[in-house]
Amino acid sequence: MNFLAILVAALSTFALGAIWYNPKVFGTAWMQESGMTEEKAKKGNMAKIFGFAFLFAILLAFIMPTLVIHKTGVIQAAGGDRMDPHVLAFLKAHGGKFSSFKHGALHGAVLGVFFVLPVLGTNSLFEQRSWKYIFINAGYWTASLIIMGGILSAWQ
Repeated sequence: MNFLAILVAALSTFALGAIWYNPKVFGTAWMQESGMTEEKAKKGNMAKIFGFAFLFAILLAFIMPTLVIHKTGVIQAAGGDRMDPHVLAFLKAHGGKFSSFKHGALHGAVLGVFFVLPVLGTNSLFEQRSWKYIFINAGYWTASLIIMGGILSAWQ
């Protein structure tokens, strides 16, 4: 487990969020669709909000390697025994395949479309939010998972 890559992947959500939710990108539309105002935003406990956002990003980044790095699946299928001669032989022959930013980004996109969008979409529909709200937020998380998956897959 590459803890530095996990930390960088988690921090990437903040970098993307600063861009995505900037008023010149989707920030103004998000505020309008969510009912957020400048005054309401200023009343939020920023330490709590950013602290938990970072914790949640760490949780996502921590589980992502099991979803984007195929070597992890091979080791898991062998019961976690990294020293099994069959596992070592398999990893020697195939371990470097699909270890790229591009491959991790693909897995991140799949997770965004087939996991994040349905979860956020369902909650948002019951909250009677607009499709614009759904796509702004699901788009952000899909882009975040693309970046996280790319970082974690390339930086093993």
